[in-house]
Amino acid sequence: MTVFTALIAGTLGLIVGSFLNVVVHRLEHGGSILWDRSKCPFCTHQLAWTDLIPVISFFMLRGRCRYCSSPISLQYPLVEGAMALLAVLVAFHVELVSTLSFGAIGSFLLLFSLSAVFLAILAYDLRHFIIPDVLLVAGGILVVIFLALKAFLGGGISPIFSSLLAGLGASAFFWGIWRVSHGRWMGFGDVKLALLLGLLLGFPLIVVSLFLSFFSGAVVGLSLIALKKKSLASEVPFAPFLISSALVSLFWGELLLDWYLALLLI
Repeated sequence: MTVFTALIAGTLGLIVGSFLNVVVHRLEHGGSILWDRSKCPFCTHQLAWTDLIPVISFFMLRGRCRYCSSPISLQYPLVEGAMALLAVLVAFHVELVSTLSFGAIGSFLLLFSLSAVFLAILAYDLRHFIIPDVLLVAGGILVVIFLALKAFLGGGISPIFSSLLAGLGASAFFWGIWRVSHGRWMGFGDVKLALLLGLLLGFPLIVVSLFLSFFSGAVVGLSLIALKKKSLASEVPFAPFLISSALVSLFWGELLLDWYLALLLI
């Protein structure tokens, strides 16, 4: 059951990851996400199904369009592979690999969908330095449903209030940075994203997530400056750090928190 469920989850993740690449592209260039056929962005040749197999097609085509030999962005296999990995991690997190209960299935579907939305935000912000409101709205709806499911499964109302306070607190913190810097240090999309992440993680995991996001952002930023890829005045999207840190906190936040508290007691 464990291997089979993980394999199914990973396959589903690959398929959804391929769809996320379509979403990111269509949000920028327009077109129907559901109905328009995929085309090469360079020669506009309609792609065959053999060109669209997640991850595999990229390597079979050696990273180039079959029809015009233009390079295919690494975003495509990376998003597909990342979504597959997230699907497997979510399956283990909700114990879907060991039980097919209503709670496990419902939690998997919601967290899997949320992971997809967050991955789309990450990819879009990396490319365009902006977070589309439509993705934030989708994420907000999913978070509310997830919290309702947790309450229905026995979590009660108290955790919802805790999550609400965590979301408002994280959002207020980012709003303060945005306000003081007049939007130079932080975009308002990050303020709205922090609200969603706080609602999802609750307290104290949102604290772990924010610490990891600022720490990883500082490490990457300083590394880019040292390599002369960026300067102090360069704009760096922060949503990728927020989202990756939130996902780490979701899966391993309690372990990290216990490890840190144990260090304090030594």
